[in-house]
Amino acid sequence: MGTWNSGRATKRIDAKIDSLPLKDIEIKEYVRETDLSGLSGNTAYRVDGVHLYADILNLKDILNVTTVEGETCHKRTLRFLNMHYRAAHRIIGAVESIFVDFHNQRLHTVFTKPYDDEAKRVHRAVATAQLIINVLARTGEDADHPAAKVRVGIDTGKALAVNNGRRGHREPLFLGRPANHAAKRAGGGSAQGIFLTNEARKAIGLAEAQDVDKTPLNAEEIAKSEQAARLDVTVDGIVKDWAEDLKNNPIGDFVFSGHTPPFSTLDIETLSVKNSRRQDAASIYGDLDGFTVYVGANMGTDAGAKHVVRALHVLRSELDAVLHEDFEGRKIRFIGDCIHGVLAEGTAQTTDAVETISSMTLCAAAMRSSFKIALKRLKDMGTDASSLGLQIGFEYGPITVTRLGMKGGLVRCAVSRGILNSEQEQGRCKGNQTAIGANAYSKSSHGVHALFGDMRIRGDLDYETALNGMAGKNDTVARAVKTAAGASLLKPASSPAAPLSFPDRPAGPTKPGGFA
Repeated sequence: MGTWNSGRATKRIDAKIDSLPLKDIEIKEYVRETDLSGLSGNTAYRVDGVHLYADILNLKDILNVTTVEGETCHKRTLRFLNMHYRAAHRIIGAVESIFVDFHNQRLHTVFTKPYDDEAKRVHRAVATAQLIINVLARTGEDADHPAAKVRVGIDTGKALAVNNGRRGHREPLFLGRPANHAAKRAGGGSAQGIFLTNEARKAIGLAEAQDVDKTPLNAEEIAKSEQAARLDVTVDGIVKDWAEDLKNNPIGDFVFSGHTPPFSTLDIETLSVKNSRRQDAASIYGDLDGFTVYVGANMGTDAGAKHVVRALHVLRSELDAVLHEDFEGRKIRFIGDCIHGVLAEGTAQTTDAVETISSMTLCAAAMRSSFKIALKRLKDMGTDASSLGLQIGFEYGPITVTRLGMKGGLVRCAVSRGILNSEQEQGRCKGNQTAIGANAYSKSSHGVHALFGDMRIRGDLDYETALNGMAGKNDTVARAVKTAAGASLLKPASSPAAPLSFPDRPAGPTKPGGFA
């Protein structure tokens, strides 16, 4: 059972701001052969590049291949992703683009070469996009693990590259319009193909499209880019190397076990195909609303870019701290200005659905309270990020957590119907809203029901509002938190024994016997 209070949050936020004085933040221009793989937390580069996002459209089909979301569909989904990750990894290495991340069905890579020639970079990205489409059309195995259907989005321009700060995966994170707009084009519809923003179309001499999400490149336009790029790699060559790698390093069978809550103790860097986690849990996405506009307005000057770097690290750090420290959940990854995490209450074998959803509701509300404090403290210290909002969505259901990809370069993967739904819930929010998924809503307490209403969405849901509202409807988690807080206030300073302070209800989890 997690709790939050403003004093603890303020202390954390102030410490993070103090660790990022503006005078110590460096803004540099990306130059030839700059290594972005080990950036420090106070360094950012302006990178003029072409951003490519590739979405695998049929991931949902694989996840929904069975009526029940059991081990079978999860094993098929993870093997399906693993095969295509390996193929895409080989392509990125061959074309010398910068690997940013795989986020489930989504690949992000950036082209900085050839330097000083934007048109050639766009042509190279288009040719690579077609290579990805052609290769992934041949890297399926059978009806259970089919070929991938791919939609690619491409944009060009300057972005800020900062450290993403994950142990073992200190790859760069790109902030700004080209990364955001390429992702939107990739996610802009269900049609396969290559979709360019008008900025990218203009760079290679194409006419502007009235609706870029409905205007894929035609065969002639793609062929022109392939001829201009002259990639030194072929579909046959990639598929041959991919098949040889599968033969020499077979994926093997996925082996699942449950993690004994809390998830804060889960070391994701130790997970693998044969050591994967699967259990019921809540998944949450918290996304900074308006951040792309904020980056665009400030990255043009060193002074402005420093504020972007400080705001990003302070806000993301605090959202992670609320999830990890206050509610003992686990961040899966940062995705740009978004955090994705999971939380569960119960045992490794049996998750307490009602308690998990109540805890996640309080966690989401605490994130908003911390976010408000962080904006104020940042402004007090000269960084005005008050134009930003926070969109939060969460859902409940079976989840998987593992690592996939090439040996020596495994990437985190957490995927399930509930995880995809939680991202969709976040996507339907405005900057002051929190949304709960349909499955979580159906299994939640009356207190959580009352907070969200039939539309399953709530504006300005902060911690005090959620705690008081849920406790007022006899939500057991909220009542336990309030009881513990009240007992703590009444407890004499010299009181030695915690049990004497909680005569009616234990301060620990409401099902202490369920925690191994």
